[in-house]
Amino acid sequence: MLQFSYVPTKKHKINQHHLLLPRPPPISSAMASSKTLTLIFLLLFLPISISSHVSISVSPKTLTRSNRTVTIQWSGVDSPSDLDWLGIYSPPSSGNRDFIGYLFLNASSTWATGSGSVSLPLVNLRSNYSFRIFRWSRSEVNPRHHDHDQNPLPGTKHRLAESEPIGFENPGGPEQVHLAFTDRAEEMRVMWITGERSENWVRYGVEEGRLGNVEKATVGRYERGDMCDFPANASLGWRDPGWIQDGVMKGLEKGRKYYYQVGSDKGGWSDIHSFISRDNDANETIAFLFGDMGTAVPYSTFYRTQDESRSTVKWILHDLESFGDKPVFISHIGDISYARGFSWIWDEFFNQIEPIASRVPYHVCIGNHEYDWPLQPWKPLWAAYGKDGGGECGIPYSLKFKMPGKSFLSTGTGAPDTRNLYYSFDAGVVHFLYLSTETNFLKGSDQYNFIKADLENVNRDKTPFVVVQGHRPMYTTSNEVWDAALREKMLEHLEPLLVANNVTLALWGHVHRYERFCPMKNYKCEDVSSNFTYGGSPVHLVIGMAGQDWQPIWEPRSDHQDVPIFPQPERSMYRGGEFGYTRLVATREKLTLTYIGNHDGEMHDMVEILSGKTLNSTSDVAPKVDDEVGAKGGGEDAGKSKFSHYLKPSGILLLGAFVGYFLGFITHCRRRDAPRNTWTPVKSEET
Repeated sequence: MLQFSYVPTKKHKINQHHLLLPRPPPISSAMASSKTLTLIFLLLFLPISISSHVSISVSPKTLTRSNRTVTIQWSGVDSPSDLDWLGIYSPPSSGNRDFIGYLFLNASSTWATGSGSVSLPLVNLRSNYSFRIFRWSRSEVNPRHHDHDQNPLPGTKHRLAESEPIGFENPGGPEQVHLAFTDRAEEMRVMWITGERSENWVRYGVEEGRLGNVEKATVGRYERGDMCDFPANASLGWRDPGWIQDGVMKGLEKGRKYYYQVGSDKGGWSDIHSFISRDNDANETIAFLFGDMGTAVPYSTFYRTQDESRSTVKWILHDLESFGDKPVFISHIGDISYARGFSWIWDEFFNQIEPIASRVPYHVCIGNHEYDWPLQPWKPLWAAYGKDGGGECGIPYSLKFKMPGKSFLSTGTGAPDTRNLYYSFDAGVVHFLYLSTETNFLKGSDQYNFIKADLENVNRDKTPFVVVQGHRPMYTTSNEVWDAALREKMLEHLEPLLVANNVTLALWGHVHRYERFCPMKNYKCEDVSSNFTYGGSPVHLVIGMAGQDWQPIWEPRSDHQDVPIFPQPERSMYRGGEFGYTRLVATREKLTLTYIGNHDGEMHDMVEILSGKTLNSTSDVAPKVDDEVGAKGGGEDAGKSKFSHYLKPSGILLLGAFVGYFLGFITHCRRRDAPRNTWTPVKSEET
């Protein structure tokens, strides 16, 4: 055995009792040379233990399920520094640099004593966790090794201690349960993750204690070699994704409450969940719609994560309760988890949405952060497609979700096809169409032909409202210059289809704000003065405010680009930066879309659109609103609280008592103190 002495530097105190060993017996020069080389290798390439008496412990050693909390305690850290940090690893065999996250020890109030503790919830990654303590000094900061915010990532040269592994009672058990519609109204799809490729089932019924219907799940997965770029295909980002189970509950009665459970006797069963089955004959449609939500995690990692996504899930859950046993679904229009090649973020995301996705269908469309990669098959020079997918090339998105329809596109790499690109379905009185802004949508493409045929064949007697959704917006007044050419192509190729087929709403994400436009085509508002005839131009809304906190500025004046003044064009009726989501409620007479803010759970904007069969109306045009700035122009009270409501009711013509219904197109924005039948004038030309 090689024995050697280690001479500590002046920078750190060293426990020399543990590091100074007895002198070895005399050896030959050849042996000495060989052992010298070995010693040099050990000193250069192995982490150096700075203080061998540092101890670390974790409790409990075994967790019963995801979201259970562990407490990590440490002691014996000599000369504590505010750069000392705790690394979180899964699996425990991961290299020092391949952590999934980290916390600085100064997160503990007692860190300066050399002892402390932190607690955090863990998600079941189907592998054990371990924790390591490192010392990192300012002289070792590498500005080229940084996170998404350009902050240096902590160094791993000096490891002080490592915990024993901890794990879950049933690491391979069913997790991440989420529902979706299929192409058949009497079915409901449920997907989940297991640790092994084993036979799994979904059992279901109308009574919680009698789940007599059973359907076997199909199973699939993807491999590290399927990933197309860094970090998804590297040890830094790749973690085993488990096995994806896919079960379909069949023969469901319309609008009825069902209970279900997924898993197996061998691998364990999930909790019993419930949902309300689809009813396409219903006279009401309810949905929650948003984009760009992302994921919140209890640690720092290589990318900034989306803390506000927690609030979005919280308020949607609260909203769901108010609808009782009515059919509802979720629509998440791109930039789903923001995993960007770091596999465990998908696990965190599905764990986060399970409380809602296990009880209502969760529908998605593809965004740049699920797909874009350097060699993607369709990449015209004018498109601002980069590498925002982190090397995933749409594969986790395509396999972890299964939407209606059969759209697909080959990756060209031998990896699984990209799916869930464009599809549609009816839900009550609304026809919903999803499209992909990341793949070919030009005239003559498969997607264009699908969109055209789908819109032309909508039965407006059955579904008087049509809602189109995609990720990148056709219209925005944000200073989003990269997508200008792509927006022009969308206007050239897609907008004529929306106008010709009387699309009601066009919903977009990508810009992490909320903005509502007038009904328009080619940047021109329809005439919404008194007695106008509604010509079928859709109302465009940007709803990418569900969690991602990278907020673009609004477009400045063209002749004063350097001055922070952001005028609000006439076509922009309302815009704001509060995080939140939208709630859609439609009947045969009226569709209402409401913008709910995360900080108060209240309505911040509302648009109401009457049945497309009604053409003539008397309507006043509401003044446009910029809730970040315009409130300043509405008087002292208008700018007093960010929790204010925004209200702009319009005059309404009723035809007949009890049997008449609203005619035309009406827009509303609310303010808390505004009387229901008065306007709230708000300046919008200042920011």
